[in-house]
Amino acid sequence: MARFHRPTLLARLTSQPEWDVLVIGGGATGLGVALDALSRGYRTLLLERDDFAKGTSSRSTKLVHGGVRYLAQGDVGLVREALHERGLLLQNAPHLVRNQDFIIPNYNWWGGPFYTIGLKLYDWLAGRRSFGDSRHLSRTETLRRLGNLSRAGLRGGVLYHDGQFDDARLAVNLAQTILETGGTALNHCAVTDLRKDTAGRLNGVQATDQETGRAYELRAKVVVNATGVFVDEVLHLDEPTARPLVQPSQGVHLVVSADFLPGPDALMIPKTDDGRVLFAVPWQGRVLLGTTDTPLPAASPEPRAQEAEIDFILRTAGRYLVRVPSRADVLSVFAGLRPLAAPTGGATSTKEISRSHKIIVSASGLLTVVGGKWTTYRRMGEDVVDRAITLGALSSAPSRTAHQPIHGARPTPSHHAPLAAYGTDAPALRQLMREQPALAEKLVPDFAFTRAEVVWAARYELARTVEDVLARRVRLLFLDARAASRAAPVVAKLLAHELGHDVAWQQQQVTEFTELARGYVL
Repeated sequence: MARFHRPTLLARLTSQPEWDVLVIGGGATGLGVALDALSRGYRTLLLERDDFAKGTSSRSTKLVHGGVRYLAQGDVGLVREALHERGLLLQNAPHLVRNQDFIIPNYNWWGGPFYTIGLKLYDWLAGRRSFGDSRHLSRTETLRRLGNLSRAGLRGGVLYHDGQFDDARLAVNLAQTILETGGTALNHCAVTDLRKDTAGRLNGVQATDQETGRAYELRAKVVVNATGVFVDEVLHLDEPTARPLVQPSQGVHLVVSADFLPGPDALMIPKTDDGRVLFAVPWQGRVLLGTTDTPLPAASPEPRAQEAEIDFILRTAGRYLVRVPSRADVLSVFAGLRPLAAPTGGATSTKEISRSHKIIVSASGLLTVVGGKWTTYRRMGEDVVDRAITLGALSSAPSRTAHQPIHGARPTPSHHAPLAAYGTDAPALRQLMREQPALAEKLVPDFAFTRAEVVWAARYELARTVEDVLARRVRLLFLDARAASRAAPVVAKLLAHELGHDVAWQQQQVTEFTELARGYVL
């Protein structure tokens, strides 16, 4: 297992005279672009100002899916593409992606036939990469499988299959794959300016190491803006008067005890008051409830749930559950941002950018990618690099990511085994705990996360802060924010030992993380 030393990675910024592809943004899109570029043999650098998947890419509903609601909207092409990519993701990262059964309850006479027919089409579009056949369920079987489901007026249900995954861990594994295939990926390294030649063509960037403040001048043939809801910040570095491209919209999730959805099946409510779907999904021993769609005036690295959003999720879930969740039951609340197309021509309304991605080429040659979702991250990366080739910025070479295993991939994983999310790394983690028994201790009671995972995150997973560990290497902040706060001091101490920091650094880290975690608690 290769150990990734940050000083070694930073040294590449000065030793490499020019990169073929420089990607700004370490979320799903940027990681997909970088890995695709590497698969074709291009010298590739990815820079992320915070941590991999710090933003939207760690705050999803944890689904790898074709999008049942997009099928209802008639976007068959998008659904077919996403279902194909869903199958490839299961193939390439089987340690993180698994088959999840979903049940749509029917409380009216037409619900059963309507959803059964629609989901048969969903199955057909998946083709040989189907996760399993959908089928109608009787009232008795629906209640047996969803133990806390409201019985009044229930006629039956429809079962279908989709994928579930750990979004932030996939991002970390993609960063590891990039490094292991000869690329360079750096978190906590911000692009602060763009560089152009005398003809106004983009030929590089200025970047700053967030830990030391050191600035770097970097040359590149192709620069890709893959910063999600923050694409306008980079676009304005390119053209200060550029019209805003996106306006963010917020999606909120609440995490509650598994008691609210006993059993392995997920609940899908197909039509809420705001026209979206609402999911209740078992995830890592808890249940995830979401999501919302609330336009915001500006993007933020740490968006906060609004009271109306929290009430909406609790109220909607409560209509379908016998035991109704309340604010006191919420263990963690988190918000993620999705892009809306910014209003134009004096209009005041916004429209969500299609989940089908778009690539925009600026006059300077900057490639900006917007839209898309985790399921299609690989296809987005392929399309961006194809566009760069079409523009003549890169020599032609085929993409090889469709069948490229992602770090940790294990052919026949047991998703319920300890350390299952580590895939092929799990034996080395267990060995570390045998060699140092103190590292086998849990970070906090009631959760399986160990001290060894903190050490592992620092040595092999590019974690630099307490937040990096507790939010995205182990998911404790998203599962139980109060428990994460209790774990912060021991995590800070372990990290300080691994990274060579003093007690003052530890104290600052605990203070900063405790303040952050407060925003995840109701």
